[in-house]
Amino acid sequence: MAGGFPQGGDGGARTADGRDGGGIRTLPFPVGRSVCGVGMQIAPMDPDRTWRADAPLDRVHRIDFHVVMLLDGGPLRHMIDFTEYEATAGDVLWIRPGQVHRFSRDAEYRGTVLTMQPGFLPRATVEATGLYRYDRPPLMRPGPAQLTALRAAAEQLRREYEDTVTLPLSLHTAVLRHALTAFLLRLAHLAAGSERAPRPPEDSAFTLFREAVERDFATNHSVSAYADALGYSRRTLARVVRAATGRTPKAFIDRRVILEAKRLLAHTDLPTARVGAAVGFPDAANFSKFFQQHTDTAPAAFRAEHR
Repeated sequence: MAGGFPQGGDGGARTADGRDGGGIRTLPFPVGRSVCGVGMQIAPMDPDRTWRADAPLDRVHRIDFHVVMLLDGGPLRHMIDFTEYEATAGDVLWIRPGQVHRFSRDAEYRGTVLTMQPGFLPRATVEATGLYRYDRPPLMRPGPAQLTALRAAAEQLRREYEDTVTLPLSLHTAVLRHALTAFLLRLAHLAAGSERAPRPPEDSAFTLFREAVERDFATNHSVSAYADALGYSRRTLARVVRAATGRTPKAFIDRRVILEAKRLLAHTDLPTARVGAAVGFPDAANFSKFFQQHTDTAPAAFRAEHR
């Protein structure tokens, strides 16, 4: 087993064992282990480098940062939000903040791993590279030319990351951001090509909506409330959300609520009523009705199926 991954302590509003309010362990970005304390890390993966001693690889957990694995080994299976992805040498896995994932117990993860803290790149770069396009597939299979270019970009980024003597810290960080942007733009182009259907580029209005939903979905399911808070009409919000996702704003919100409910049902022992309360349904009967309407499965049945 493997992973040249950083180790880090628990942080944020979590319990002593690093669990968030929903009961799924969340691993924070370990800033203290970055070279010069910058908001990214890039390192080799090999069997001698562990994820962290107190977080077994085959246990489900969240991360609050980006992980990109450029694989040189395999085959392996990696679970990300209820889907088992089969990857091998030359493939790329991109795990985004908040996603629940699990490493394969017996596979060796070899290659290069990039981790990046949210906020390290400016908003314009975030939008251009689709950092939070959760609709894009985590598994990508670049062609030979794309893989060569990705590996070269990753190697250039690694050299810049490890070079702490030729530039002052401010310039070192600026150069890192440029090199990281170049790598991520290539990755974003690959990810866009991996989608089943092309999607239009993100709009800043949709970006704001998506961020608001991610922050407030557990307490706010109202399209009107989001539109008012963001200063848009419901018609404008509907247009930009449909352009970016093909869905209505309400469907986008409901999809996020259902995903979180599935995560909590499958990966925690919280009673169904508490799962409902955690995603904005203080009444257990209303939560069960909502969940069954969107999944054709009762919460208890879904939990039993994924245990």
